Amino acid sequence: MRQKPGTRKSHGEKVVKVIRRATHKQHSAEVKIRIVLGGLKGEDGIAALCRREGIA
Repeated sequence: MRQKPGTRKSHGEKVVKVIRRATHKQHSAEVKIRIVLGGLKGEDGIAALCRREGIA
């Protein structure tokens, strides 16, 4: 059975997909609320808040 051209993924593409999946952060609702409230307080700038929380 022949595959369609372009359907095979190279080893590099597979590695990148695994790395992206491993580094993707999933924040809980509590963490999201804490981050938003921290931003609304205005004590630190948004950039500083994002750096501290590791948000791009």
